[in-house]
Amino acid sequence: MGALHDLFDEYRDRVAFFIVYIKEAHPEDGWVVTHNREEGIAVSDPSSDQERADVADSCVVRSAIRIPVLVDSMNNTVASAYGGWPDRLYLIGRDGRVAFQGEMGPFGFLPDRLEAAIAGELRAIPAPK
Repeated sequence: MGALHDLFDEYRDRVAFFIVYIKEAHPEDGWVVTHNREEGIAVSDPSSDQERADVADSCVVRSAIRIPVLVDSMNNTVASAYGGWPDRLYLIGRDGRVAFQGEMGPFGFLPDRLEAAIAGELRAIPAPK
């Protein structure tokens, strides 16, 4: 979260940041990764909105996330609309258009590209008269 927290700290007065917690990428009853086991992370795939919210809360605490977190519904509306699985960075412009869509993570999760898009979007905002 280091690079994202850095962006949040730098731009939070001009950009609304949110993390959207979507379908669990590595549940115990699915695709388990060794790193999670080594870190003591063992999460079953949630089967209700409340369970997903509980897992998201646990993730926020464990990862010390400071950026506001929203939780996708069990029908995965946000993940489906934005192609967010397993993770992806987006910037939505003032006009509601997608101003930046990062590549699929984890290899395409590049906060420096998001920062360049943020800077470009902020330069495009007309100065107050």
